[in-house]
Amino acid sequence: MFQLLRTVGLRAFSMASETYTSGTHSAAFITCPNETVAKELARGIVEKKLAACVNVVPAITSVYEWQGKIEEDSDVILMIKTRSSKVPALAEYVRSSHPYEVAEVISLPIDQGNPPYLKWLGDTVPE
Repeated sequence: MFQLLRTVGLRAFSMASETYTSGTHSAAFITCPNETVAKELARGIVEKKLAACVNVVPAITSVYEWQGKIEEDSDVILMIKTRSSKVPALAEYVRSSHPYEVAEVISLPIDQGNPPYLKWLGDTVPE
């Protein structure tokens, strides 16, 4: 019982002592035409320290308007965790490497999260 209380207490102290400023990190999203392109972009993004982690999510369907017509395509989406300050460089890298005429690069600030994960993200992607 003592060990359980000790573990819970240490976790609570660790979480309470971690401070995070909302919006320091962002989750960014990019659609790709296939897994080959997605994995190449993901590897380049991580190698260039533009993100700590990129999840490759296959088999999504995108419905959108393009040049006055409603289109429907199969895509792969990248979910990217990075510093908010790196989003402009990430967008520039994607524009120079992506096959789409207008590549999707959008980001949302991370408001909260697991403190050890957010610390790892910050340690992995230098300012």
